[in-house]
Amino acid sequence: MDLTIFYPGASVRVKNPGDVYYGFRGQIQRMADGRAAVLFEGGNWDKLVTFRPEDLEPADAADL
Repeated sequence: MDLTIFYPGASVRVKNPGDVYYGFRGQIQRMADGRAAVLFEGGNWDKLVTFRPEDLEPADAADL
């Protein structure tokens, strides 16, 4: 079991290969009800998507 704790502002990467956002890197905006809201920013779009924490892994902020 992965015991990584994420805080708002943390850089994360989606590690679940079955997810549409697999490999995307974003930033935690909030944690609530056991889910993480991750903000993806890119080019001309921004998207806020919720994930289970076990579907995320820490990412290097330089990768964003």
